[in-house]
Amino acid sequence: MIHVLQGLGSAAPHVWFAFDGPDLLRKVAVDDALPAWEIWDCCSARELLAMFDEAPQAPGVALRYPGICALAQEHGWDTPLYRADHLLGLGVFRPEAVSLELACTAALRVRGDCRVWPDDAQAVLALEADTDLIWCDASGGLARIALREQLLSTDALAEG
Repeated sequence: MIHVLQGLGSAAPHVWFAFDGPDLLRKVAVDDALPAWEIWDCCSARELLAMFDEAPQAPGVALRYPGICALAQEHGWDTPLYRADHLLGLGVFRPEAVSLELACTAALRVRGDCRVWPDDAQAVLALEADTDLIWCDASGGLARIALREQLLSTDALAEG
């Protein structure tokens, strides 16, 4: 389970979880200005072109879709290309991998300070860490309580 803490520094921090990366993307996209496929996507230039019912060898395709054809010329038609607009900029595709979780975290950070723990164990360790600065002020205490309650409710942490 992925655990998310939002609202750091506020009177009402909010903690929630996602089962996995795709669930995280769905939940982040609900409250985002961008659609899910702009928050994170991975596809090839060929797949992008196919969204328009076109094929690379079609006559005039480079005139109709110059951006997609430029991506294909630079990276190849079948190279996986990653998009993460909050992280890379609007509409930027690159061949270097961008994890779905990193893209979602970038989208959450646009809304304010947050923490994302990739699994139960790391969330529990963060809860128990007295050295993490997020717990040091009054709102940090509320955030810590919210995280503890979330971990208890998901059975990631045992009472006592």
